[in-house]
Amino acid sequence: MAPPTDPSRPRRSGTSLLPVLLPIAVLIVAAVGVGSWLQFSERQANDTVHTVGSSAPDRLDVEAAIQRVDAAARELVLRVRVIPRGTLGEEEGSAPVADLTLQTTEATLGDLAFKAHERLATKDVQVAMTGGSISDYPFDTYETDVGFVALLDGKEVPVRMSFSNNDTLFAVDATPLPSRRGALVALEVVRSGSLLAFASFMMIVMWALAASVIIGAWYLMTRSEGMVWPALSWMAATLFALAAFRNTAPGQPPIGSVLDWFAFLWAETIIALCLTVTVVTGVRSTIRADDTPRP
Repeated sequence: MAPPTDPSRPRRSGTSLLPVLLPIAVLIVAAVGVGSWLQFSERQANDTVHTVGSSAPDRLDVEAAIQRVDAAARELVLRVRVIPRGTLGEEEGSAPVADLTLQTTEATLGDLAFKAHERLATKDVQVAMTGGSISDYPFDTYETDVGFVALLDGKEVPVRMSFSNNDTLFAVDATPLPSRRGALVALEVVRSGSLLAFASFMMIVMWALAASVIIGAWYLMTRSEGMVWPALSWMAATLFALAAFRNTAPGQPPIGSVLDWFAFLWAETIIALCLTVTVVTGVRSTIRADDTPRP
């Protein structure tokens, strides 16, 4: 015989979780959709190739791609590949017909020279950047110019430059500049959108953790809970975990950057003060409770 049912106990419904799960699913799909769109837009920007210079059939093509940006040293590494076209090259453009010199801008550390009839090898050059400071991380901005003038056997020849960026931590805006000689572009180098979003998220998390510790410390002090060791352990762990979390910031920003002054240093200070005040208050409450005579 089945036991009688308790009418006071609410019946479980199989669809009771649907009003909760449906909005969560919609939020997840929306977040993935927005993230996919942002990732695709950033990838399209990184894959963009800027072309400037002459389109003559007998010319020198220069493919320049940023490999790495060193904000601390204020320089970037540019990988340069040279391809002679038409009558300027031989062996399907793999070698120049005469000695080739590729003059660069003042910001580039050194010109490039290639021997006649020898295979053209890809070379890396350093380009100095101006403006901005890494202490402005993640909002630092830099500027520089990249340009090339080609001399084949001492005579200037037309140049067409194709410029691209391979450093995913930075976004580069290339603007062609008018030049009577060769090809020239002005570059504006900023942090990528994904890095900026992650750094902003880190600052929000730091303040959220600091606010959580403040609320926890206020609760312990107002309730005179004494020495609550699990809560104190959580505060101390948050203090040290926040430093490790800060060191995961992409780009290795130095101490004293905007990230620190906007969030990290203040969050660490708040958590340390809350931990200290909570310990002092807890000790006083424990001593007072021990001194109170028991009936």
